[in-house]
Amino acid sequence: MTAPSPRLHPSPGPWLGLLLLLLGAATFVVVWSSLALVSGRQHGWMALLAALQAAGLLRLGRMRPGLARALLAAAATELGVETLAHDATSLAPEYGTLVPMRYMNQDQHFKVISVSALCTSHYLNDSVRLGWAMRKAVEEHYDGTVAFLASGSLSHRFAQNGQAPEFATKIWSPFLERLDRQVIEMWQNGEWQDFCAMLPEYAVKGHGEGFMHDTAMLLGALGWSNYDAKVEVITPYFGASGTGQINALFPVTPQADCSVLPPAQASAVAGGRL
Repeated sequence: MTAPSPRLHPSPGPWLGLLLLLLGAATFVVVWSSLALVSGRQHGWMALLAALQAAGLLRLGRMRPGLARALLAAAATELGVETLAHDATSLAPEYGTLVPMRYMNQDQHFKVISVSALCTSHYLNDSVRLGWAMRKAVEEHYDGTVAFLASGSLSHRFAQNGQAPEFATKIWSPFLERLDRQVIEMWQNGEWQDFCAMLPEYAVKGHGEGFMHDTAMLLGALGWSNYDAKVEVITPYFGASGTGQINALFPVTPQADCSVLPPAQASAVAGGRL
């Protein structure tokens, strides 16, 4: 390994990047607000320019780049899903991130980007597009190997208070177990058009964890209903406190056509079904 060459000039402190970002943001807000007032429209596409401007100003100020986060956010915003990239957050990592990292990255060998969403308020449409955007950002701007981990569950109906010991290793109801097993069979058979069509209803009737936004993001990254591989089950289906759990591998296949993606919803005037 070659030793890094010494700096010829001292690096400015982080305050310079923050000052540039503050000035740039204030200017951009004025421009965006003025455009919205004049035209009577929100112009959501300006969010992409705001993200690119912020990334450029922080780089100009010698702030730590966080390039991977910036690329993911910019790609998602370009597809109509307004996305923020930052590490200055008061939100602590949740178990959806902590559990996989506990068992798969104890030595912190892998670099990790945690993607979070307010799943009670977001649309599945937008999560699908977010997944596709992350794939395109990796394919077009990153030279390396990336794994996407969708941390969730199948049915997610917890046992009632007082019944937890009875359901420690069982599914809450025969209906949910039959539903989960049918879904796993569809995955193993590669029935993705049918599964994508039923995902919103499955998320509701199966008490999907986080409304199954993790599944929507994952399938978006894989090509949505155009996905053409069969799932490999790593850990056979099992019950845990009434919920249905599984560990499965979704092989990545070449995908170029994004016409099957559902339209962006939160940034659109008209709502959709998902």
